[in-house]
Amino acid sequence: MDNLTHSLVGLFLARAGFRRLSPGATAITVIAANIPDADVVSWLASRPDWLHWHRNITHSIVAMPVMAILSVMLVRFAGRKKVRWMPAFVMALAAVISHLLLDMTNIYAVRLFLPFSGQWLSWDLTPVVDFTIWVILLLGVAMPILGRLVGSEIGEKQKAYPGAGAAIFSLLLLTAYDGSRAYFHQQALQALSTQQVSGETPLRIAAFPTLNPMMWTGLEELPDSWAEIPVDLRQSRLHFSELQTIHKAEPVPAMDAARRERDFRILTEFIRYPLWTVNPAPDDIASSQVTLLDLRFGQPLAPGFASATAIVDARNQVKSTSFGGLLPSVRPR
Repeated sequence: MDNLTHSLVGLFLARAGFRRLSPGATAITVIAANIPDADVVSWLASRPDWLHWHRNITHSIVAMPVMAILSVMLVRFAGRKKVRWMPAFVMALAAVISHLLLDMTNIYAVRLFLPFSGQWLSWDLTPVVDFTIWVILLLGVAMPILGRLVGSEIGEKQKAYPGAGAAIFSLLLLTAYDGSRAYFHQQALQALSTQQVSGETPLRIAAFPTLNPMMWTGLEELPDSWAEIPVDLRQSRLHFSELQTIHKAEPVPAMDAARRERDFRILTEFIRYPLWTVNPAPDDIASSQVTLLDLRFGQPLAPGFASATAIVDARNQVKSTSFGGLLPSVRPR
């Protein structure tokens, strides 16, 4: 989830009641609501390193207390604010939990059980950036401001803890929104299960969110291909006219050579819906261009950030590799 969402949720946790428990509560909860994303520093190393470390140990259950106490220590020592340690730790822990729960709602997923299990877990309910969530949270920011303006006009006495009601309202509305998304997600999966897409029994199915809660992107894995189709809950139907069949590449030695490369090994840790493609290299038809991508984030013509490409020569030696995104990091041999 984006950091604006995490920050506002941390702010509302403080306003909803935590700020009564300790000095510096707002700073603590906002920092704690964001601190698992401290792993973004791995971007400075390389994009593969970022993909490996992002939502890694800092997003696990075992790290939650560590993330919480670090947040309190930052406010206490870097911010030089007095805190009540136990209440401050509890509120920071709640904010860290809110971060992991929000990240669980989107398709990127988290690895909650590191270092014991590297399994990625997600509910696939919302896009990574959801503008409806922004509206809900910004409403919680605007309501106290409007309330103060009206109160000043009528001479109302200022409240000791302004914004508490708006914060609670926004947090409840956000919970209700995600709950409705969960219901629509189940409806989308049911539509994929009951309306046969390809005439074959799929190995697995998935439904990915769009900005519209009533529209989902359905995905079916078949033995030799993937089938992608829009799911329209407004009409309780699949858009078969927009069905896209994406064929899997036949296993070839060039794929094995690429799979041994570090970029591909890191990507394999992350990927959940893999697609391999093998084509002639653009500048050398004797070589192969091997690409691995995740169908959650891209397709063959637009692989997205979760992709890796290798140029493999006729002797199945890797000549160069690049790692997804608009400006891929290239490692020539």
